[in-house]
Amino acid sequence: MRPEKQAIAREIKDQLAGATFAILTDFTRMDTTKTATLRRTLRETDARFQVVPNRLFRAVAKELGYVGLEAGLKGPTALVFGSGDVAATAKALREFIKANDKIPVVKLGHLDGAVLTAADVEALATLPSKKVMQGILVGTIAAPMSNLVGVMSQKLASLVYVLKAAADKKNAA
Repeated sequence: MRPEKQAIAREIKDQLAGATFAILTDFTRMDTTKTATLRRTLRETDARFQVVPNRLFRAVAKELGYVGLEAGLKGPTALVFGSGDVAATAKALREFIKANDKIPVVKLGHLDGAVLTAADVEALATLPSKKVMQGILVGTIAAPMSNLVGVMSQKLASLVYVLKAAADKKNAA
């Protein structure tokens, strides 16, 4: 492989090594304006959009253990990758695709060792954001404790009412 191709492959490998997800897209019919807009949109979700040569990406994917993505390496390929919230990135990508006549087209994805189909990426886009999901989890964990506190305070209040009633009865007599 020529030195410049090795440098490109090394750059792709370095970027993917720090990424938690990768989504392969077909960027046919995307002009520079749409590409710049998509890059700006994805930057807000801590993701990047980069055109990659299939042959170089295939070699990098093999080195990093991204198996199962070979089927998506046909035709023009651009890579959406990042280390942020994959659901937020999938939402941003879905909104961009809806607004721009269904381009780019999602081919495949990779998330934590699992291969994602285009339908899986779409399903990720319907999930709530990571912060919302963390809030739901904390609420679910805290609910039994808060219910227990409510029951215990109610029992304590009942005891106080009984004692107050007894004291009132004694004072009245």
